[in-house]
Amino acid sequence: MAEKKFITDREQLEKLAPMLKAPIKRQVFVCTGKSCSQVGGQEVMAEFGRILQEKGIRQGKDSKGRNPLGEILLTECGSIGFCTIGTAVMVYPDGILYGQVMPEDVPEIIEKHIEKGETVERLALMKLPV
Repeated sequence: MAEKKFITDREQLEKLAPMLKAPIKRQVFVCTGKSCSQVGGQEVMAEFGRILQEKGIRQGKDSKGRNPLGEILLTECGSIGFCTIGTAVMVYPDGILYGQVMPEDVPEIIEKHIEKGETVERLALMKLPV
């Protein structure tokens, strides 16, 4: 087995991982675990992906229709903790946890929270300490 190489040169790191140069402002975690997937988690994830890409703010590879210098990192994950009551979404670093999110709620979360920094109170279940 080859010895692992630890890269310390920032320029080399940025070539290998271009996202290091992206001005990421927020990361959106969407639960698609077992319970959430049964109540639309995949559809919520797809809607976030569609709208963020449409707006050109989703960080990711250009070859996948995303923006290498996008401000929003979209992450599919397992349980966030509210799976029994519907699809859970967390916006980081704001620490806002949304529950019972449906695909039709996604445009409001993007417009109000992601773009304007305002919590969507009707869906917010808790705020984690910063």
